[in-house]
Parts: sequence; C-alpha cells; structure tokens
Amino acid sequence: MKTQAFDHICIAVRDLAQAQAQYEDLLGLTLDGIYEAPSESIRVARYYLNDVALELMEPMTPDCEVARFLDKRGEGVFLISYRVDDVAAGLAELKAKGQRTIDQEPRRLMGTSYAFINMPRETCGVLTEIMDGEFDFSYDDPTGG
Repeated sequence: MKTQAFDHICIAVRDLAQAQAQYEDLLGLTLDGIYEAPSESIRVARYYLNDVALELMEPMTPDCEVARFLDKRGEGVFLISYRVDDVAAGLAELKAKGQRTIDQEPRRLMGTSYAFINMPRETCGVLTEIMDGEFDFSYDDPTGG
C-alpha cells in the first residue's frame, strides 16, 4: 500500500463552538463546513490548509469513541488520516502481511471510503486511518454513513 498524502487530522474537543472560536482567532482559519456523522456519533467543523483538512470533532453521545478518548486522555489529536488509492485493497494488503486491522471492511462517509487500521498504542498513541474518494458535504447517504 502506497500512502499518497495526508488527508486530514482530527482533534477531539469537548465544546465545538469554543474550539472553533479559538482556532479561527488564533490561526485565522476559515470554516469550510460543519457536518454530523451519526454513524460515528460526532459533530465536526472542517477547515482546509491547502489539500489537508483539519477537523475539530465533538462527541454527540457519551459512549462514542471520541467521548471515550476525551474521558481517558483529554482534548488533543485523535486521528491522522492518510490518502491511498483504494482502501479495500489497502486492507487486503495489510492482512496479507499479517497485520491486524481494526476495520475488516471499508466504512463510508460523505462520499469517501475509510478504515481504521491500527490501535493507537501501535502507532505512537494516534489512531491511524486510510481513505480514498472525495469528501463532499452534500453527499446524502440514507444509512448515515
């Protein structure tokens, strides 16, 4: 699997509006959009710095992964996503190498395919994701993914 580029970096936050104000004021970021991902129980503010997105993620439920992360570690970098040609092929290649992956099949969200590939303890404390496709705020998936 050849990694092409960083796609996005996610920061887990407790209060999305407060985090937006801080990042926009401190760094002069311009909001690209806000979306909710019911399949992951998160509300997200997305910003672009050239081709890399920065996402501020707030949990929508107290038992989702982002909420558990916040309870255990506090606010901070939650995930780094890497762009690949084909997520399904990447998962198959990792499995063929004997790697255990979190996801066995790609997930779908906003017109993209993605998969979590390693537990954070295996990648220096950061959840690692691979993805393909083009992120699209207008993408309508009736399954919530």
